[in-house]
Amino acid sequence: MSELKTNKISTNDQNNVAIDNALGLKSYTTAQRDALTSVAGDMIYNTTDSEPQYYDGANWQSLGTAPLSVDYLVQAGGGASVDGNNGDGGGGAGGLRSSVSSTGGGASNETALTLLSDGTTYTVTIGAGGTYNGTAPGSNSVFSSITSTGGGEGDVPGGNGGCGGGSYWSAGAGGNGTTGQGFGGGIGVAGGSGRYGSGGGGGTGAIGSDAPNADNGGDGGIGTINTIITASEATTASVGEVDGSNVYFGGGGGGSCGINSSGGGGAGGLGGGADGVKGTTLPNNGTVNTGGGGGATHQGSGGVVGGNGGSGVVIIKFPFDYTLGGGTGLTYTQTFSGDNKIIIFTQGTGTISFS
Repeated sequence: MSELKTNKISTNDQNNVAIDNALGLKSYTTAQRDALTSVAGDMIYNTTDSEPQYYDGANWQSLGTAPLSVDYLVQAGGGASVDGNNGDGGGGAGGLRSSVSSTGGGASNETALTLLSDGTTYTVTIGAGGTYNGTAPGSNSVFSSITSTGGGEGDVPGGNGGCGGGSYWSAGAGGNGTTGQGFGGGIGVAGGSGRYGSGGGGGTGAIGSDAPNADNGGDGGIGTINTIITASEATTASVGEVDGSNVYFGGGGGGSCGINSSGGGGAGGLGGGADGVKGTTLPNNGTVNTGGGGGATHQGSGGVVGGNGGSGVVIIKFPFDYTLGGGTGLTYTQTFSGDNKIIIFTQGTGTISFS
């Protein structure tokens, strides 16, 4: 049974409680603290960090450290179109999560992260694009607790992912996207005698198109417009795809068509999605740092080749009076917008901190 022992507790006319001796908080290591079943308002002394901490209902915060609000865009790597020998569909774009303007899959933007400015470290990982002759799905991108899922491969059938890959005509449905990150891929159409169209890969802003007929590939799904950076800033940093004043992320790859088809491959979605191509033409790769899906092709019985997905990107924005620390293993640039700093991570994995 718990006991409360004190020498003296008294109140004054302001209804404040006074304790004669110092108030001693229960001590825990970080590992012991994280094993607790905590509710908002709980307080401890963390012996690992040598500081008092309180639980805000979601995370443990250090007393005296002002929480920092950080906006983010986390774009995963796009999927590849796997095997040109079978005329697979376009690669799905990587999933997109963001606290600014728009996130993927038609969802509302998420909530900015509340982080610490006391040197606590947070992971950043830039997801690679999938490769047709290796790891065909795109890789996840990560910032702190936010993970965006790599794009699904254009395959037989299309692969699931942040956005689904398109499907070859004989394989049924395209791949599924991830809720709140992106849309699914399209389906192909058979025509016989070297004629078929394959489905476009899903984008973060729209479903990949089904092939309209056996002579044309389906278009990749369009990406999502996001305003965490301007078109000028995106052009300077070579991230996203700029169209006028808009910056798109996560376009799906276009589907292909057969060597005897009378049409052509589908268009890649705005946001780095690569165009699909026809016949023995070499395929197109998704654009670097957009998360765009790879374009599909058909190489006939002797060729196996497909378009690679574009790598992802992580962008964060926070008040300029805070300083970014760490970053070893990461490639990034810094710019300013009003009273905020914008950090654009384009490659690698590592940890960062704020002070």
